[in-house]
Amino acid sequence: MGNEAETPEAAASVDFEQVQSTERFQELRKRHRSFVFPMAIAFLLWYFAYVLLADYAVEFMSTKVWGNINVGLILGLLQFVSTFAITGWYVSYSNRKLDPIAAEIRHEIEGHEFDQSGNRVDGAAQ
Repeated sequence: MGNEAETPEAAASVDFEQVQSTERFQELRKRHRSFVFPMAIAFLLWYFAYVLLADYAVEFMSTKVWGNINVGLILGLLQFVSTFAITGWYVSYSNRKLDPIAAEIRHEIEGHEFDQSGNRVDGAAQ
């Protein structure tokens, strides 16, 4: 019914602080943050701009575009569109840039291919 979980003894034998200190993990963290933080800031700015326009630029937001459809409605719907677009962009980014490194780290952890200083043991798969 899915992936079997590792036994508690196997998980307990991994020093996760050592894994987190490795160069590969740091690269994974850097790539993740380099996408998530700027995108979160951009989306929050876009969201607050919409809220501020709705509160302080009522005349602009109520400008009719076509029939009963006004600028406020269009910008509100664009909030949903941008959410789905960001999600799709993140999935694509993750598949290309994050998942290969995460899979490599997971394989190394499951194989216990780290020495005491958190570095790969010789002969470990790259």
